[in-house]
Amino acid sequence: MPEQKESYRLGFIGAGNMASAIMRGIIACGIVHPNNIYAFDVDLDKLNRLSAELGICTAKDNCQVVSNSDIVILAVKPNTYSKVLLEIKDCLEERHILISIAAGISVDFIKQLIGGRCKVVRTMPNTPALVGEGMTALCTNHDLSPKELKAVKDILHSLGKVEEVSENLMDAVTAVSGSGPAYVAMFIEAMADGGVLAGLPRDLAYRMAIQTVIGTARLLSEWGKHPGELKDMVSSPGGTTIEAVRQLEKQGFRGAVIEAVNACTLKAKTMGKDINPGKDDKVR
Repeated sequence: MPEQKESYRLGFIGAGNMASAIMRGIIACGIVHPNNIYAFDVDLDKLNRLSAELGICTAKDNCQVVSNSDIVILAVKPNTYSKVLLEIKDCLEERHILISIAAGISVDFIKQLIGGRCKVVRTMPNTPALVGEGMTALCTNHDLSPKELKAVKDILHSLGKVEEVSENLMDAVTAVSGSGPAYVAMFIEAMADGGVLAGLPRDLAYRMAIQTVIGTARLLSEWGKHPGELKDMVSSPGGTTIEAVRQLEKQGFRGAVIEAVNACTLKAKTMGKDINPGKDDKVR
């Protein structure tokens, strides 16, 4: 176990895939000791299994998580945010930092529901965080001290890379990196299907497609040049690659991806408006 870096207590409301990925990352990096991690999930079997595996502490409910924590990660589905925030509202204090990882939920929306009781950070991680290769964006309204911001970034860095952006860009971030793994997975599946059509065994086609995407992404990341330059390198005059590129352009490949990202951005912008307290859950 690496040397522990911080002494703050970290709470998780929800213990699903993303929450467990964050727990594993911060424990592996030695950022917070398992004894200082508290979690609650309505699925008690899942919660207890995670506690047995990682050595974290379980709470009896969401308010106990908040009371025993300094930083609280709200790792529940967007459609339950109103209910959970109103439930923990009276447990929150000025000392708390509340981290949201949900798409389409603004800082102002959260602060309205909790009455501005604590500091709020909005983030958007993605599923490659499950293997430590995540891309997470965060925004805050600058309430955090430099020490607090560092603590939040340290947590997120345990999942992969981190970018700080203004909140007006978070919906676009959701569309590119938050939802992006789905587009990439579909591309890999389509490449493998093409390989099978050409005669490759299915398992070999998937291995080749996956490694090609991994290698290309790493090359572009380390190379630091425009993706178009790599495309030009591979496309010999009158060759096989430029013929494939021609077909992709004929089928509207790039246009379809651009429209998908745009549609996802617009959907993210409306989600916060659709998720409002019910008539029986008035902001108090």
